[in-house]
Amino acid sequence: MPVLRVLSLGAGVQSTTMALMASAGELTPMPDAAIFADTQWEPAAVYQQLAWLSEPGRLAFPVIIATAGDIKAGILSRRNTTGGEYSVIPWFTKNQDGTESIGRRQCTNEYKIAPIMRATRTLLGVGPRDYIRKGSVEVWIGISRDEASRMKPARQQWMVNRWPLIEREMTRADCLAWLQRQGYPEPPKSACVGCPFRRDSAWIEMRNMRPAEWADAVAVDAALRQGDARGFRATEFMHDTRLPLPEAIDLVERERREQPNLWENECEGMCGV
Repeated sequence: MPVLRVLSLGAGVQSTTMALMASAGELTPMPDAAIFADTQWEPAAVYQQLAWLSEPGRLAFPVIIATAGDIKAGILSRRNTTGGEYSVIPWFTKNQDGTESIGRRQCTNEYKIAPIMRATRTLLGVGPRDYIRKGSVEVWIGISRDEASRMKPARQQWMVNRWPLIEREMTRADCLAWLQRQGYPEPPKSACVGCPFRRDSAWIEMRNMRPAEWADAVAVDAALRQGDARGFRATEFMHDTRLPLPEAIDLVERERREQPNLWENECEGMCGV
């Protein structure tokens, strides 16, 4: 039996529903805590949702905020959380020979999973290298039935992943319906401002409705190409058209195109929930 149960909170639709259902006793046993891994580059609506969930009496368990630092600062400095010089984001790339690819995805591990693991060790009262018995911690992850392909076992033997929404056969639409029945507001999409997995409709919504965040994403996207002279062989873009972000979204809007769903690539279920 686990000695600790933690809920991975992204402050999006699924993880918010999971937290509120657990607090209401509809998902059991009650988690000991919810942990929000803060990349420090979340949309303002996500921070508003986090603040709402953290209000006294909202949940029957505490919300803990853990962070590995500012992911945007890491992008602009070309530094990962351990000081190495490589991009942790899966940018869309165009190589010098014209071939196209996508970068490796380390952001979920460095800015989501690692902070949650550190916070969990703190809750257990153990050090960063102390032994923890196998199966000691149960981690609740907000993947719904329509995204079941994202389910993945925990990387550490002392952690066991659990997916309560899938156990209840709930889809994202079911989560929204549950929230509506309880009179709760609809949560935002949980993803970094400059996440390259964002669909075109979401980019257009950001440009039209959240101009400050759009300007932030455009500036960082442009900064990606300023690093080429430092020895990076590929040119990087936020959008899969491999065009600067404003040009890319203007193009897809004219063509009524929609970027394919790339969230299946984020298989840990730590983002977008």
